Amino acid sequence: MIRLSGPWRAVASVFFFNGALFGLWASRIPAFAERFALSPANLGLLLLCLAAGAIVGFPLAGRTADLRGARNATMLYGALYIVAFLCLPLAPNVWVLAPILALFGMAHGGQDVAMNAWAAEVERHMARPVMSSFHAAFSLGAGIGAGSGFIAINWGASVALHFWLGGLGITGFVALFAFIPWSSVTGTAEHGPLFALPKGPLLMVGIVGLSSAIGEGAMVDWSALILTAAKGVDQAQAALGYTVFSTLMVATRLAGPILVAQLGPAHTTRVSAASAMIGGLLVLVAPSLPIALIGFAAFGIGYAMIIPLAFSRAANDPDVPAGRAIASVATLTYGGILIGPPLIGFVAEATSLNGSLWLLIALAGVTLSMAGALRR
Repeated sequence: MIRLSGPWRAVASVFFFNGALFGLWASRIPAFAERFALSPANLGLLLLCLAAGAIVGFPLAGRTADLRGARNATMLYGALYIVAFLCLPLAPNVWVLAPILALFGMAHGGQDVAMNAWAAEVERHMARPVMSSFHAAFSLGAGIGAGSGFIAINWGASVALHFWLGGLGITGFVALFAFIPWSSVTGTAEHGPLFALPKGPLLMVGIVGLSSAIGEGAMVDWSALILTAAKGVDQAQAALGYTVFSTLMVATRLAGPILVAQLGPAHTTRVSAASAMIGGLLVLVAPSLPIALIGFAAFGIGYAMIIPLAFSRAANDPDVPAGRAIASVATLTYGGILIGPPLIGFVAEATSLNGSLWLLIALAGVTLSMAGALRR
């Protein structure tokens, strides 16, 4: 078993923090869409601001992690993340909400890169393949954050009250575990362009991550709307879609070290992609909420392991410093998570929400066909 103390606990807590705030945001997206009367295309454009901010944050955080240490970069972007999150309910209109979302996305993406670099250091320190367990903590946080939306909506809590109580409470809880002495490798950043896509073998890793990450991003921002618009459930029930998705991601990621040891990274990725395709088909044809939730569970299993495997492969690249390698892969991988929602919005506007599900099924097929890129 993983010892729940020391470096593992510290890194797991910041993964939990990063996921929880994003889950809180995801659970109330329908409320923002209703408040500002946003069509699917307009909501997609608004979410593009979040994606743009994250894409800016990826290389900045990679450079900061290599120069100043992954732990310090993680804490810096975490502070910016909670400040931007608490400001979201204060936006009086979409013109103010858009730049706040961009800042929120930059801090989210920046902390994501930094904490994955820190996680790779701890993984090497422990000499065990524990990367997926950190991502399980992220999914656990995202699931709890999304699940809190179900409770907040049923209790009639405003978005502001929900975000402020939830955000500050999560921050205080994580602070109990995250601050430990840790010496990260510093001064490894190389001169060169700040914004760089992965090259060579890392490019293939990024493409695999991108295909999967677009689907994961769609689950964050569109699962609730798919259930309300296509399946006719209310907002409280719709919040269960992302909660089920995140719960299965947690379980799969906790089992990740065993799965990878038995199947290897490439076969684990192939099984994962097949599960995501099945999940898309189930949600597409589901006649009722329970069947749709089984589909979201299959999505959770399908998307759970691919990004941890991609980041572990990048962090251990023999030719590129960990921060820059993760940042370059994240530009495609987590860029896909954040670009996915506006892309789904445009597809849904042009076709239907069912059309957006067919896109997710096709992307899972791309992941299936290119799984060999994640072989160590």
